[in-house]
Amino acid sequence: MKKLIAVIVFVVGFAFNTNAQDKMNKKEVVKTVSLEQTKGEFTQKQITLSEGSYIFEISNTNVGHNVGFVLAPKSDVNAHIKNAYVTAQVENNTKQTSKKVTLKKGEYVYFCPLNPTPQYTLIVE
Repeated sequence: MKKLIAVIVFVVGFAFNTNAQDKMNKKEVVKTVSLEQTKGEFTQKQITLSEGSYIFEISNTNVGHNVGFVLAPKSDVNAHIKNAYVTAQVENNTKQTSKKVTLKKGEYVYFCPLNPTPQYTLIVE
């Protein structure tokens, strides 16, 4: 009987350990999307990404003043995805990043109201 209990404890312990290791091995991959702003525009006019998690890195190239970044669903451009905002306004000739943003399939728009720029399309497939 003691051997049977020891075998059961071993098997259950092994199963829990394997499950925990599987979760640790499936670490989330966060990709960086670099976008450049010049006076009145982004140099990237449309972006296509796959579903997943991203950080947006925004460059201010000779705009002459601070810029920002807004990402929103195309269906409601006023529903800004706040984690996509840069953590601080991007000063002239510098870069800033956003927090992590998880994007699902669909169409989004990105723009800068401080520059200001047109609204550009970001497609998640």
